Amino acid sequence: MKYPVTARVRAHLRLLPGVLCLLAAGSAWSEGDDSFRLSATLADLPAYFPAYLANGFVSTLSAPRGTEATRSYLVAFMDYTAGDISRPAAIPGWTEIDFSSSVAQRSDWMNRQRLSERQFRDYRQTLDLHEATLTTHYHYLDRGRDTAVEVMTFVSKAAPHLAASRFTITPDYDGVVRLSFGLQLWAPHAPRFPLGEMTGPQMDAAVAANGLSLAPHPPATPDREAVWYPGDTLVHTSDGDAATLSLWLDGQAAQGLPMAMAAAVGLPEGLKPESATLRHDPWHLALDVSVKVERGHTYVFTKYVALSRQDWGGGASWDLALARAAREHGFAQLLNEQRAAWEALWQSDILIEGDPRAQQVAHSELYYLISSLAPTTAWAPGPCGLTTCYTEHAFWDGDTWMFPALLLLHPEHARPLVDFRWRTLEAAQQRARQHGFQGAMYPWESDPQNGSDQTPHSAWLLSESEIHVNADVAIAQWQYYLATHDVEWLRTHGWPVIREVARFWTSRASYDAAHQRYNIPHVNSVAESFNDVPNDTFTNVSAAKALGNAVAAARVVGEKADPLWSRIASGLYIPVAADGTHHLAFDPGVLASGASDFGGGPLSLLFLPSLDLQMSPKLLQGDYDYAIRPAPLARVGAGSMNIVPRSTAADMVGSGADAAAWFATNFTGGTLKGPYNVRTESADNYVGYFMTGSGGYLQNLLYGFTGLRIRDGGLIAAYPPVLPTSWKSLTLRNVKFRGHREDIRVARDAAGVVRLTREVR
Repeated sequence: MKYPVTARVRAHLRLLPGVLCLLAAGSAWSEGDDSFRLSATLADLPAYFPAYLANGFVSTLSAPRGTEATRSYLVAFMDYTAGDISRPAAIPGWTEIDFSSSVAQRSDWMNRQRLSERQFRDYRQTLDLHEATLTTHYHYLDRGRDTAVEVMTFVSKAAPHLAASRFTITPDYDGVVRLSFGLQLWAPHAPRFPLGEMTGPQMDAAVAANGLSLAPHPPATPDREAVWYPGDTLVHTSDGDAATLSLWLDGQAAQGLPMAMAAAVGLPEGLKPESATLRHDPWHLALDVSVKVERGHTYVFTKYVALSRQDWGGGASWDLALARAAREHGFAQLLNEQRAAWEALWQSDILIEGDPRAQQVAHSELYYLISSLAPTTAWAPGPCGLTTCYTEHAFWDGDTWMFPALLLLHPEHARPLVDFRWRTLEAAQQRARQHGFQGAMYPWESDPQNGSDQTPHSAWLLSESEIHVNADVAIAQWQYYLATHDVEWLRTHGWPVIREVARFWTSRASYDAAHQRYNIPHVNSVAESFNDVPNDTFTNVSAAKALGNAVAAARVVGEKADPLWSRIASGLYIPVAADGTHHLAFDPGVLASGASDFGGGPLSLLFLPSLDLQMSPKLLQGDYDYAIRPAPLARVGAGSMNIVPRSTAADMVGSGADAAAWFATNFTGGTLKGPYNVRTESADNYVGYFMTGSGGYLQNLLYGFTGLRIRDGGLIAAYPPVLPTSWKSLTLRNVKFRGHREDIRVARDAAGVVRLTREVR
């Protein structure tokens, strides 16, 4: 079975546009820069949280040996089993390469051996953030035979349908060894629960009845794994050809879209296998190869994998041709293209002098976010990227936490988050009509493929009434326009979303004639422990912002704004204490004691940079003294969503010491898990790759310490910059704004005064 290397396939092997045309300014990276490298030794394995390799279309997780079959996912490739919420379908695992130092029946495969110092000597695994590769080294001892092993794996950013693993061995013996290059056909997950129909108590009871728990059990199992398990991919056809060292399959997510995968294996040049056989059973498809090796010689084997899904790629035959073409071009070329693609991305960077730990985390947070998004698409990842956490549904996390963190440095990676809302606008409009409202009503949890409401029944109340998500969506749309001044995008993509969200708020707000104001009753507060409250302050402030943005957007695109938009925006009731010194979290009639959301209460979110709520100095300081300062550092640091609004608030009131203290809880609060700086939602759970928290960390640097805000007048230094006392400087390198590029630096002058300077590129 052979497929030609067509012109279309060759096109997918080419570099992304401009990858090799790196900026003349060069890169700040050097070969010995440890801020881009995270490593694990055997001592780290008891608390090992896997690394994440992805390119915005495909993701997979690491495993300690570097050769095990690991779960992998395609963007917005969902299982739609009846009665359940949609969930990301785990596609066949493509990372497996197994090895045995002997062909004897009694010789075991390496992946089945216990990781111990005796059998895996000189172990080290390194995630290189600069080139997005994972490399694992060790000496594998098997029945007295020592084999030096190196494994390198990456998911290509330059040729996004491709991934590759290079397996290199140097034996200290002569003989015949075995290798197995497999595709793991996962069994359907069991048990499954109808989360689309179960109440919270029913879910808890079902989990317990199956001997499961919603608690985390480290090192690498997320809490709520009992209900956030992967969906199923049903493999319809799978086959291979030992003569051409190829594998291929066609599958389909349960009740969902079709997908395909193929692999082509490359042997060391000139090496003829002693045998090559195809092994195929219901759960596994593999090529088993035996080769003769000599002591001290190095042998390099490579597995090239191509993947596709409906609306992205062309099926198994297309994938097979692509994988074979990649093999023809060679691993070195594919790796060089990967390095060039990421080198181009790192031209825009955050540089910190004086705090190596903060610098390293800045790079890891950027890496995880960039890995999770692909330019020119309209697919949005979930709060945990392309993994099962929160079942990959799109939340307000994307609009408010992830999007602003990418907008200044990587606007091409930020755009999919806003374009997703445009692509799923019709589903939001239909949902508004079903609820008796006008415009568009976006779900609390949106399916990443079709935008439908996929909130579990146990959280139904959030989907019905935690409606600030609609304002968050519209605010991000306007922020993208303000940062790009792309009028055509605004007219065709942003304006329809902004307009329909504004129409929603006009039908959702009610006029209170007695007080001559507008109220928004019956909402679930952003502090989720408070439901059915009137006038949640964050919701009302956000709605007013979205309505005001709609008026401005109408003016830009030459449309007529509904007069109600301005009237409601200026007339919405924003609860303030009787003495006018600070905001209240809710309408005064709501008892607000015990609100612990966001490290002590919801008012901290009024300081989010994207909301950019402008207050008098008195009210600003009052809110800080009332809602920010009293919260214990330990409580704030224990949740990764808590930190950015509090550190930013301290920046806004000019308290550099407080800002640094809140920011430092990123490292002391327990939400960074080793060895690969995986951000978790809170310290005591294992909801990993929490891109929401990653976005918050980066917003501290982009908008907090700099005091920058995106406004009509441009990228404005709205607040004085601050800098932790141990830092020498903070530089935003190659900021992209309205078609211009600049470097923005915060540093102390000769007199010790913190100043912000800007240099146009």
